[in-house]
Amino acid sequence: MTKRGAYGAAGLSLGIPTAKTLGRSQARFAGLILLPLLGSLAGCGYHTAGRAVTIPESVRTIAIPAFVNQTQTYKIEQLLTSAVVREMITRTHYHVVSDANDADATLHGVVLSTSTTPLTYDSQTGRAASALVVISMQVNLVDRRGKSLYQNSSYLFREQYEVSRDLTSFFEEDSPAFRRLSQDFAQTLVSNILEGF
Repeated sequence: MTKRGAYGAAGLSLGIPTAKTLGRSQARFAGLILLPLLGSLAGCGYHTAGRAVTIPESVRTIAIPAFVNQTQTYKIEQLLTSAVVREMITRTHYHVVSDANDADATLHGVVLSTSTTPLTYDSQTGRAASALVVISMQVNLVDRRGKSLYQNSSYLFREQYEVSRDLTSFFEEDSPAFRRLSQDFAQTLVSNILEGF
C-alpha cells in the first residue's frame, strides 16, 4: 500500500503550495491574487480581427459611399455596396445616405481580392459542384471628425456555395449565387459592425 502525501499519490511533490504548507493567511492572500488572474483568463476567447468602439448615440445618419474595387471582378463593389445599404436600412435605426457630408459617420470599403476555389466535383460531368468563395476587404467606419468607430484592414468573408454553372461564371453580375453572396456578406459585415467585432 502506498502512502499518500499532501501532493498526491506516492508522496510526489508537484511544487504547488497548499493550505497545509502555507499558513491560513498566506493561503487567503494567494487565493486573492490567483482568483482575479484565473478570472481574466476565463474571459479569453475568439474575437475577429476588427477593432471597434461602440457606436455613439449621437450617430443617427451613416453614409455608405460606393466601395472601391481593386480587383478584376466586374461590378463587385456595386453589388456589395447596395447589399450593405439594404442590410443597414433593414436591420438598424440609422438613416443611410450616400454623401459623407450629410452623415454623422461614414462606412468606407475597399474590395482587395476575390477568389473561388472548387471544393467538390460532379462525378458525371467533372465540373465543380461547390466552391469556396473568399472576399478580402478593408472596412472602416469613421465619425465626422475622422475617429474610427470600426476598422478592419483585413476583413475576410468565406462561404461555401453550390455552383450550378461553370465556376468562371460565378462572379457574373446576374448570377443568383453572386446575389446570394452579396446578401450573406452584407449580413455578416453589418453584424460585425453592430456587435463591435
